[in-house]
Amino acid sequence: MLKFLSKVRIEFNGRDPRIASCMEFLAQCNARKAKQSNPACQVLVKRRIDDHPPQITVTFVNGVEEVFDGATVSAQTLRNMILEKGQLIETEQIFRQAGHKWPVTIPEEELHQPGPVTKLESDGAATEQTNEKQRLRRGHSEVQIGIRILGWTM
Repeated sequence: MLKFLSKVRIEFNGRDPRIASCMEFLAQCNARKAKQSNPACQVLVKRRIDDHPPQITVTFVNGVEEVFDGATVSAQTLRNMILEKGQLIETEQIFRQAGHKWPVTIPEEELHQPGPVTKLESDGAATEQTNEKQRLRRGHSEVQIGIRILGWTM
């Protein structure tokens, strides 16, 4: 997890009952395996004396900084979000090292091409049924996207 981060700052009041996820995340950051993954990552702890809610600030290796509410986000959720964003950073680096633009743009006509056939289909009925399923799925996805854009809930 730390291999994607350059800095972690954890702020909390020791008497605040909402610090559980901050303490758990701090323990994960101080674990031997995590420190070995990125010894250069700074882990800073600021003990507060005011009523400010617990806060975790992470800086990714690409310079992007994100602030999380330590009172509402669990340590596991935070860890998973860091790993997901880290995978995106790695993917971006791979594409840039290979000389490709980022983000990758896929032409519209390629988005609608059928995927490769993974099974031997002996009759045309099975192929037609598969194509119909793909059309239905694509139509359903477009409806979901439209609903999200309008802000409606399903």
